[in-house]
Amino acid sequence: MQNKKQLAVNTLRALSIDQIDAAGSGHPGLPLGAAPMAWALWSGALQFERTDRNWPNRDRFILSAGHGSALLYSLFHVFGLDLEADDLKNFRQLNSKTPGHPEYGYTDWVETTTGPLGAGISTAVGFAMAETRLAALYNEEGMDLIDHHTYVLCGDGDLMEGISNEASSIAGTLELGKLIVLYDSNNITIEGDTSLSFKESIADRYRALGWQVLTVEDGTDVDAISKAIEEAKAETTKPTIIEVKTVIGFGSPLAGDAGVHGSPLGEEKNLATKEALGYDVAPFTVSGEVKDYVDELLTEKKKNYDDWKAIEDRYKETYPEKYKDFIAHYDTKEQDLSFMDEESFWKPVEKNMATRASSHEILQRVAKGMGNLFGGSADLAPSNKSDMKEAGQYSVKNREGGNINFGVREHAMAAIVNGIYLHGGFRSYGATFLVFSDYMKPQIRLAALMGLPVSYILTHDSIGVGEDGPTHQPIEQVTMLRSIPNSITFRPADSTEVAAAWYTAMHSEDKPVALILTRQSVPELSGTSKEALKGGYILKKESAKLELILMATGSEVQLALKAAEAIDTDSFGVRVVSMPSQELFEAQSDDYKEEVLPKEITKRVAVEAGATMSWYRYVGLDGMVLGIDTFGASGNAKDVFETFGLTEEGVTESVKEYLN
Repeated sequence: MQNKKQLAVNTLRALSIDQIDAAGSGHPGLPLGAAPMAWALWSGALQFERTDRNWPNRDRFILSAGHGSALLYSLFHVFGLDLEADDLKNFRQLNSKTPGHPEYGYTDWVETTTGPLGAGISTAVGFAMAETRLAALYNEEGMDLIDHHTYVLCGDGDLMEGISNEASSIAGTLELGKLIVLYDSNNITIEGDTSLSFKESIADRYRALGWQVLTVEDGTDVDAISKAIEEAKAETTKPTIIEVKTVIGFGSPLAGDAGVHGSPLGEEKNLATKEALGYDVAPFTVSGEVKDYVDELLTEKKKNYDDWKAIEDRYKETYPEKYKDFIAHYDTKEQDLSFMDEESFWKPVEKNMATRASSHEILQRVAKGMGNLFGGSADLAPSNKSDMKEAGQYSVKNREGGNINFGVREHAMAAIVNGIYLHGGFRSYGATFLVFSDYMKPQIRLAALMGLPVSYILTHDSIGVGEDGPTHQPIEQVTMLRSIPNSITFRPADSTEVAAAWYTAMHSEDKPVALILTRQSVPELSGTSKEALKGGYILKKESAKLELILMATGSEVQLALKAAEAIDTDSFGVRVVSMPSQELFEAQSDDYKEEVLPKEITKRVAVEAGATMSWYRYVGLDGMVLGIDTFGASGNAKDVFETFGLTEEGVTESVKEYLN
């Protein structure tokens, strides 16, 4: 007869392999090996309340090894978190609540989408940072609104990925003591033993990164794992990684073999596994004994929740305005953004200013009006102009600060920005040079997939980088960003359009927004307006019957205007359309798009200092795109622009040749 603890662990194992066998695909290795550590955490230290999904002070749990999703769904089911047995039976099926990898916004209680290895542990760093800042801003003596931990379950693959090292490094630097990682150390990857490609000491690496390192030699010992978790909680100045030595596929005929990683066991091996575990409960069933056990555990957890609710009530009464502010900031979708509709927000900045510089000025307006921005740069703040002047630096000594020094860690930065937003309480952003958005792409993609309205300040947006040369001159990056579904890319022409970019970013509810900004100065243009919020609009109307449409973005809008000035006559009308955001333009009505770009006008030219690919849906087969489909060149920016024909004279002559 198994004790209730062992029966609960085996219930998680059985539910997991049953899901995988029903689907005919999945990863049984991790659930079989890691079930004891999952149970140790969920039955003990992990604080949550099943009736309050959005409890601000709940502990966060992130399954970084997202391929082990069957284990996560088993936990949700056993603890009564909105997954029924039928949901488990539909594992990996179309439109089910149990997709192949955990998906935020799709399955309730999933804190972040995981699957790309390393993303979960890195995103968790953002959760932990958000917790510390909210605590510093709002906790009062004897009334802690925010005081919780962020837990991660990761595997060997997570720790092979470079992003996890980037994120773990900054976590150690920032002394995020409430970040605790359970490391499923089984020495197996898809290709075989980890020694094929992975020999370093994880313990030594993490000690060097400033983490506390604990080890549990027997991954089946729930009590030992629970003790290690409590020891981790007692360490407040260092994040903790607990290396739990496990056997992949524990209990199955393939235990310890790479073959159990990503293939269903099948009926015969499924039954053999259950027999080896001494488990005889029907498939997709939780025994009455385990149900009663879980109810006892949930009753204990609810006491912590009730204690917090009492604190919340006292806080509300003692600090009513501060509590109101906390709620407004925590639920960012309820924020008052009316200040962005005032004329003062739209007031142009100095003439002849780089859009990175005008963005800096407008960022100050946003920061003052929002009050809950949290972000920074990958060691480029002076160049990105991404700092909030009055927010202070976030650090070990100043948890209230709003400016983050991410260091040269673009990939981790993007994941951390996601984590900050996902935690709740802040609008988050990250900044770097546009060319280095390549390093960020996987996490920008995840932000779009999750529908997170995070922001990216991406400066030095073209060959205008000049002397830094082609390694630093972005060509294809804007097209790459535009290709990401459910995202917005905004390349403004002047400070008015920069204001529109920030307005778009802060009003977005379900899309990340990339602000694409110049290094070089641009003039403040006549005619730019709030119409930029539509993504594309008529900047200069034609003088006569419309014959030609010129389209442009960013620093090239001024070139299009000069070309139009030279070509537009009383007998030949030329229209200039500023199109800072193709995505926003596509979201407009067909009538509006026809008004701006009449189908009957087939003479069309687009101008942008980058890849031409995304413009052909607007210029058509009869149109022309003036851009760059090669890499750039090292030299003075003026000379480089001349080389590629992207000057007033060059654009004008190219348009004239096109018309002839």
